[in-house]
Amino acid sequence: MDERRKALIGCGVVFGLAALVGCSSAMTGGNIGGDGASAAPVALAPVTTVAPPTTAAPTTTVAPTTTTTTTTTLPPAPTIPDTIRTVAPLDVPLQAIGSSSGPEAARVQVRLFELGFWLQGADGDYGLTTSQAVMAFQKYMGFDDPSGRVDEQTAMALSVETVRPHARANSGTLVEIDKSKQVLYFVIDGVTEWVLNVSTGNGQAYTEPDQNTPGETISGVSLTPSGLHEVNRQRAEGWWEGDLGRIYRPKYFVGGVAVHGSSSIPNYPASHGCVRVSVPAMDWIWDSGVMPIDTSVWVHDGA
Repeated sequence: MDERRKALIGCGVVFGLAALVGCSSAMTGGNIGGDGASAAPVALAPVTTVAPPTTAAPTTTVAPTTTTTTTTTLPPAPTIPDTIRTVAPLDVPLQAIGSSSGPEAARVQVRLFELGFWLQGADGDYGLTTSQAVMAFQKYMGFDDPSGRVDEQTAMALSVETVRPHARANSGTLVEIDKSKQVLYFVIDGVTEWVLNVSTGNGQAYTEPDQNTPGETISGVSLTPSGLHEVNRQRAEGWWEGDLGRIYRPKYFVGGVAVHGSSSIPNYPASHGCVRVSVPAMDWIWDSGVMPIDTSVWVHDGA
């Protein structure tokens, strides 16, 4: 704040005027009337003193100093909904280990569990489900190249993140599939409990042999249909020879489109329309009972 300057006080000046004094002189002449007598003396005029006018000193009023206090009102801190969980940042940041196994890999696995990315265990073995969980985290964060390896960017993001990932759904129990991020959420009573890496339909037209009908072909477009669906049939046994290839323990939610296990879950849409997850993840889905018949399945493009 600029410092105010104080007003200067002027001083009054008293002006004195000198008195003017007037004088008269008598003239002496010769004989008047011829008898030799002198003229009568003439008295001098009395001196008159004029009092000088008095000018009063001007009155100067000093402007009072005004102090202005500015009060800044900060906006309230954003409120995190009850359906979103928070975590503390790590005191010791994770190291960039690539895909190496060992004690640091175990720390990465524990952190992924804490953030809600599913994997088989925190044993320090950097295997398939660890790679898939890292890839899901990278996709969720919007990284350019979700490789499934812990590079510097991924290690730092895992270390400082304080908000668990959350789906768009904030109520109910359902499976939510975000095709833009290529991840699947399990939402339980409005809370996003688990996140899986997936690969959905690539949007390309295809014509391929029918695996169940020799000599026949199947044509279509590789789309995972958006909308609200539900699990309506399933196959609990292992690998199933579908019309377009082998699928593992599928749970169908619209027509022939299912969430199923696969040996290939890349970091981009690659399926004919189904939602691919890893084989261990599909076994967990079945064993945990997290996706029974009639479960709602919401598929969207993230917009």
